[in-house]
Amino acid sequence: MGNKIFVSYKYGDSNVAPLKSWCEESIESTKARDYVTKLQELIGVEHINKGENDGEDLSHFKDSTIESHLRDKIYDSSVTIVMISPNMKDPYKSEDDQWIPWEISYSLKEISRNGRTSSSNAVFAIVLPDINNSYSYFLQEKQCFSCSCTTYFTDRLFTILRENMFNSNSKSIKGCSEGKIVYTGEYSYIFSVKWKDFIKDPDHYINRALELQSHIDDYTIRKVV
Repeated sequence: MGNKIFVSYKYGDSNVAPLKSWCEESIESTKARDYVTKLQELIGVEHINKGENDGEDLSHFKDSTIESHLRDKIYDSSVTIVMISPNMKDPYKSEDDQWIPWEISYSLKEISRNGRTSSSNAVFAIVLPDINNSYSYFLQEKQCFSCSCTTYFTDRLFTILRENMFNSNSKSIKGCSEGKIVYTGEYSYIFSVKWKDFIKDPDHYINRALELQSHIDDYTIRKVV
């Protein structure tokens, strides 16, 4: 492995598919946090730092306080994984009063500390299945006559996450039989992968994100909340 990973997620989102326990029984009241536990089992707990701030009100924090809270967790990581879940975004709070946008922001910023400046992290998103074991709340795969394309409902995401998708400076496009524009290649700095696909080969997706990081100048990166 050799990479320190920071995981950003909505701790208490329970609108996710039940996970199975070691004895193959469903875990009651599965939350996004339980998927992070599974992630630790796959990757190794020593490689992961978690953003656990569920329920903590940010409205009275200053930027400097948020920075000091996140700096130690994110500074020594090289990869950030964002868990996309159905209720990750609270529509009744401003985005700068929620933790995930700040965690993505500090993952992408170059931060100086003790004479050393950290590079922007490699970042990718894992899409968790909803309570009906479906991913269609965020992505919908279609089988068109001329191609197999996917529609992403990025309007459900935080601005900083949405604007770091489909942000290649030179997108490759092709036509679709339904008249839509289809992007091809690595068109997003922050790409997304379904949980069921990620768990088959975690190293593949981590290495893919690191490869994109090595070509970060090919993307227009939003670093602010």
